[in-house]
Formats: sequence, C-alpha cells, structure tokens
Amino acid sequence: MIQNIFNKLLGTRNQRMLNKYKQKLNAINNLESKYQNFSDDELKAAFNTLKENTKNKFDEIGQGALDSVLIESFAITREASKRVLNMRHFDVQLIGGMVLHEGKIAEMKTGEGKTLVATLAVILNAMIGKSVHVVTVNDYLARRDATEMGALYEFLGYSVGIITGDERDEESKLKQYSCDIIYGTNNEFGFDYLRDNMKFSLSNQFQKDHFFAIVDEVDSILIDEARTPLIISGPANRKLENYGLANSVAQKMTKDIDFSIDEKNRTILIAESGIKKAEEIFKVDNLYNIENAFLAHHLDQALKANFLFQKDKDYIVRDGEVIIVDEFTGRLSEGRRFSDGLHQAIEAKELVDIKEETQTLADITFQNYFRMYEKLSGMTGTAQTEASEFLQIYKLDVVSIPTNVPNIRKDYNDLIFKSEAEKFDAVCKKIVELHKSGIPVLIGTASIEKSEKLHELLKKQRIPHTVLNAKQHTKEAEIIKDAGKIGAVTIATNMAGRGVDIKIDKEVADLGGLFIIGTERHESRRIDNQLRGRSGRQGDPGASQFYLSLEDNLLRIFGSDKIKGIMEKLGLKDGEHIESSFVTRSIENAQKKVESLHFETRKHILEYDDVANEQRKIIYQFRNKLLDENYDLSQKIKEDREFSIQNVFLNLDFMQDNNIDKVGISNKILEDFGSKIVFEDSTDDISLLQEQANIALTNDYEAKMKPLTDTQRKDIERIVYLQVLDNAWREHLYTMDNLKTGIGLRGYNQKDPLIEYKKESYNLFLEFKDNLKIESSKMIHMIKLREQSRDDEEQAKAMLKHLEEENNDDISFNKDGNNDEIKKSTKVARNDPCPCGSGKKYKLCHGKSGPKKGILAN
Repeated sequence: MIQNIFNKLLGTRNQRMLNKYKQKLNAINNLESKYQNFSDDELKAAFNTLKENTKNKFDEIGQGALDSVLIESFAITREASKRVLNMRHFDVQLIGGMVLHEGKIAEMKTGEGKTLVATLAVILNAMIGKSVHVVTVNDYLARRDATEMGALYEFLGYSVGIITGDERDEESKLKQYSCDIIYGTNNEFGFDYLRDNMKFSLSNQFQKDHFFAIVDEVDSILIDEARTPLIISGPANRKLENYGLANSVAQKMTKDIDFSIDEKNRTILIAESGIKKAEEIFKVDNLYNIENAFLAHHLDQALKANFLFQKDKDYIVRDGEVIIVDEFTGRLSEGRRFSDGLHQAIEAKELVDIKEETQTLADITFQNYFRMYEKLSGMTGTAQTEASEFLQIYKLDVVSIPTNVPNIRKDYNDLIFKSEAEKFDAVCKKIVELHKSGIPVLIGTASIEKSEKLHELLKKQRIPHTVLNAKQHTKEAEIIKDAGKIGAVTIATNMAGRGVDIKIDKEVADLGGLFIIGTERHESRRIDNQLRGRSGRQGDPGASQFYLSLEDNLLRIFGSDKIKGIMEKLGLKDGEHIESSFVTRSIENAQKKVESLHFETRKHILEYDDVANEQRKIIYQFRNKLLDENYDLSQKIKEDREFSIQNVFLNLDFMQDNNIDKVGISNKILEDFGSKIVFEDSTDDISLLQEQANIALTNDYEAKMKPLTDTQRKDIERIVYLQVLDNAWREHLYTMDNLKTGIGLRGYNQKDPLIEYKKESYNLFLEFKDNLKIESSKMIHMIKLREQSRDDEEQAKAMLKHLEEENNDDISFNKDGNNDEIKKSTKVARNDPCPCGSGKKYKLCHGKSGPKKGILAN
C-alpha cells in the first residue's frame, strides 16, 4: 500500500530511469537536422574526429570519455543507419542504446528492433580501440546480425568479425578476433577463452581483452544456460561394458517397488529390493562398498536414462547417434553430450555405439566467464521475471522500455481440461475454426513428440500445415517466412520462440492477425512470453491462448490441488474446460516454484565454481606470465630448487644409527634431479647439507645452460614450466571433480557440503602449488640437451609446437560436460602399467610431468 502511494507520487523506479534518458534523447534529436545536411564524406570525417578525440581521452578519464560523446555518436549512428540500412532509430531504440551503454539490461518487446538498438552502444564503445563482443544464442543469428549490421559498421570505419562453432581454422579465427566488432555465440566465446589458456603463445590467443559485451537474449544465456558449465575434456579411459550391464539391471527393475522417482528434483531413489536385485545381477556382496561405487553410479545414471529422459523430448536418435534437444530453444545441440556418464547410459538404452566418457581438462561457468568483462549489458523481451537474479549474480539492472507502437495483442485466459486427449481435441477444433476464417495460427508445443502427435491429428482433419521442430531445423527460415500468411497453420516447438520474425500483411491484419496457441505451459514464464511475442509485433493485431490439461507435467508435478478440486466440484463432463484468471494465477505460481528451484540450482553451481574460479584465475595469470617472452624465470627456478631440496630432507628418513645417511640423500637427489652430489664428511648440520646440495645443483644447471643464448635459455625454461603446469592442472581438476562428486555426503554428518568443499579444495590447491614447484624443479634439472643439426632456437620452437599438439590431442569441447569429441584417444590409460616395464602405473611413471615428454629431453 505504502509502495503504491510512493509510486504515484514519484513514479515507479523504471519510469524514473526512463525520465533520466529523455534529456539526452532531446539533445540527440536536436542534432538530426545538422547531420542530415552532411555529405557521406563529411559524416565519416565528423565521426573519425570524434573517435580520435575519445580514444585519446579514454586513457585519462575512462568511461567518462565515452559518456561525454554519447549524444554526438548516437546522432551520427542514426544518420548513417538511415543512409546505409534505410533504417532510422526510433526514440525508444535510442533509449535502449543508452541502457546498453550504461551496462544494464534493456527489456524490449519482441519486434522492437533489438538488433538495430545494439549498433548504438557498439559503435560508441568501439571508439577506444578495444573490441566489442555481441553475443547471440546461435550461429544463424550471429551471422545474420553481423551481416545485416555490417554495412553500417563498415561505413563508419569499423571491421566486423563472426565467430561460429563450425570455424576450426586457427588463422581465420585469429583474423575474426582482430576485428573491432565481433559477433558470436556464448558457447564459442566461452570455449575460446578456455582454449586460449591452453595455448603456448600469447600471439595465438584469440581474446586479447574482455572490455564490453552485449548479450542478446540475455535471459536465455545468463539464466537458462547458466545451469550448465562449459567444459573442455579428454578421455577418462573407463570400461564401456559397465554401461550396458547397468542398463540391463535398470530395465529389470520395477518402478515404485525397486525404486521411486522424485520428478521435482529429477532424482531416483533405489529401494532395498532394488539394491538386492542389483547386487544379484552385478554379482557383488555390497553395492555401496567403495570398490563397487562405480557400479552404483552407473546404475543411477541408467535408471535416469530409462525413466527420466525421454526420446524425442530430451534427445533424438539419428544415424546411430544420441543428440540432445535443448530444453529452452528446442534445437538440436550437435556435438554436446550429457555429463557424468549419463550420455553413455542413454546410448546403452538406445542400443547405439557407446562413446568414451571424459574427464575435465578446463572448465568455467557462464556466470564467471561473463563477469570477467569490464562492462556487460544485455537485451531481451523477457527479463523482469528474473530481475533479482540479474542484480544478485551479475549486478545488472533491468530497464523496461516501452514499445514504439502500443501492443494491441489480446492474451486470453488459459483453458484447462481434465486430460491431454481432451486438450488436443479442443486444440484441433480451434485450429479448424481459425483455418476456415483464414486467420494464420502458430501452435507451440513443449517437445518434438507432442509436435508430431498434433501433426498426426491435423492430418486426420485434412488441415494443411507445416511442422517446425529440431528434426526439420534446416527448413526453419522458409517455414517461418510463410507462418503469417493467410490460412497458414504452423506447429512448432519452442524453436520459434527467439529471434524469429513472423510478418503479416494487411489482409491478415484485418482478420485479427496471427493467433498463437500454446499446448503446454513451460517451466519458465519467459519461454511462454517469448511464444506469445511472436504475435502482435510493432502494433500488429494478434491473439494468444494456452490450452492445458491436468496431465501436463507442470500441473501434475507443481500445480495446485485447488485446480483439480474446482474441476471436481464443477462436475465437468468430457471435453469441457474451466477458464478463469484465478486458474491462470495458480499456474503462474507453479511456474514461480520451478523458477525458484532452477535459481537455487544455478546459485549452487556458481558457489562451487567461485571456489574453483579463484584458483583458475591464479593459474591462468601465472600461465600468461610464462607465455610472455620477456618474463624471467631465474628467480622462480632458484626458489623452487631450494623448496624441492628442503622437501627431500623433510620427507625421507636418512638417519642410520643416529647418523645422517648422506649416501642415501645423494642417491635420492640423483634420482630426482639427475645430479651426483658428494657431501663433505665434516658436517651433519642439515641446513649446511641443504646449502651444499643447492650449490651443487645450481652449478650443474648453469653449466648445462651455458652454451645457450639468453633467449634460448628463457624459451626452454618457459616451455618446461608450461608443460609441468598444464599436466599438474589437469590432474588437479580431476581431483577437484572427484571431490565435488562426493562432497554432498558430508551433509549426512551435519556438515555444510559447501564449507567442506571450500576447506578441502583450499588444502588441495596448497598441495598442488607445492607439487608444482617440486615437479618443475625436477624436470628443469633433469632435462638434457641433445646434439642436433638444428640450432637450439629451432629446437625450442619445435618443442613448443610438439607440446601444443600434445596438449590438444584427445581434447573435446563440452557444454554441461557435453562433449564434442575431436580426436580418439590412443594414449595409455592413467592407471595402466607403464609401457617402459618399470612395474609402476603409467600416471606414476612416464605419465607424470617429467623429462620423457619433451623433444629436448633424453
């Protein structure tokens, strides 16, 4: 009540923010007549002068330099757009550009021209010479927007790059990243950051800075996709036959007897009878013994694959391959794989070839990737429902911008039916009615399976129609182009929700415009709003209505029992429905529950990744130092040598009959560092012995490196340290993955798993840093230069190339642990016996970072 009175007196917060922009808006409009009289050359010259002045001032006053030229920049951009694109920015679009420049989210309804809005902030911020990234949800939109807006950017002297998932040529990609303005997908920007931190040269890194990013469909990228991290992975070398065995066990279990399903949290709980059945088939005494933990894990994933993940909803099978269907876009996620063995479990269920599971080599969440940008902003038609999350996680304000022309679309209340069959029958009747009157209709479905079910029903009714789902994605542009024509009937999954422009002509407008029918409510209100937003664009007429049933997943799992109670009291007959604003509000409340659950999931992932992120930043910062050709490692090598010698004395018992076993110490140093040390007999003082060892190792090392030039020496030292760092970091990530997997069990002991994870990971990181010093010191001292015809500088370059190829071997790129396998592994498994015949495991012998891997090593 008090808030309402306050709003009436001072206006809403959003309105106050909009009022703030009006003064600048008037100033931009006042300049329009001035720039209209400029020739093209005069307009370009005015912009170049503005750009040079801003670039010079930015080093002194930062963002203030850009703020001070916003009015002139926006006015010139609008005039250039009129000439080049034949598109004039509306006033509301200018406001949108100001919102983006300030590092906020511009909520603009569908059809308000967000692609054009972005050009205002892009052109202004690119003035200072740092690249501006425009992030889109898929390759098609990245190409489309860069191509359509490219002419405007080039008119004003900017170069435009496009980063897509199908571009694998390094030189071509480097060229794209060298542009002033870069369009690309969120996945590719994130993966390229991870790839950069596996490179062996600063000049080969794609992303030179993270200055400013505009994220299109910001809610999809920063909210929906934030539950799934980006992962680069390599083979984990696990036995593939275990997946098939676990699948056969899962298929012999009976739901509600051997296990129960928690659909809200998408988990499966195995009952005592199920455990016994599994133990009999697996032929083990105790499924939950530590040595059988992998079987319990495989069984859990097999049960999920068989009873939670549905074909043609969560995935499809095509050409003997399981392909994920993105739950938010309805598109096929080519190359992605479910993590943690789930994808292999689904492959076993569908009887296709099971591909190898992988382990993490590098990973980051979208939250932590996009928070690296100095300035971040976004655009979407649907952001207010998640405004608090944007503020909490990304410190982004949401500003709702009014439409250029009032929205006249009619959004009718939901219709609720008792069963799915009754619902689809009513949908078909409505489609027949609309089709007869010539009104085009777009029907949204929640899955491929439901779109094909409706397709069969309409075939029986002899209604001509087209279907747009992940199986027909190649025809998307053609299908959407015709969806607004008179009498058109289009069935679509939520592929048609984003970045889709359905145009209607005057004849259709006179009939009432495009009619949207939703056949199911999505878990997120934003996805429903996106579907509705396909109609009523830029003042066009239109209508929307959702047809629901009590058998829909959302209502069945989260919906209020009140709806069911009302229907029972009313005594509805078959085919009858209820329609009321109360029911619509109840459904929205159910959606809010799901959104809240998803927010907690995203927050949980971020809290854990924040721990890893601090470690990641330290390691990547050190790694970039190593890549700098001017970085002098000599002091670090000296410190690491001293630490490693102390470690030898700390960790080995060299006392024999109360005397120090100098021969034993000498042999251990020879084994670890390759130098023979003869200690003086006159002392048993450990500190003096350590000093003697340090002097001897230093002298040996300096003698070995003496033939090299300073540049050659630095190159070899950097390369060796890089190799050790990369191998150690991968092992550390593997350990962290294992820690994360089991840390939840601490909750049963009344301990907070997150706090325990922070403690354990901190200790692991300290251990990692100590091991890094020791392994680097060992390798740098053990390395021996070969006699070769090539000079040492060429040897160093060859070694660098060899190491980069070795690091990239067997790497796959994943979303949500979803793996795109690039090369098949031919390496020895970590736990297999080492081929050298030592009798040790490979990971403890030649699989360790050591002198065996470099071509300069003997």
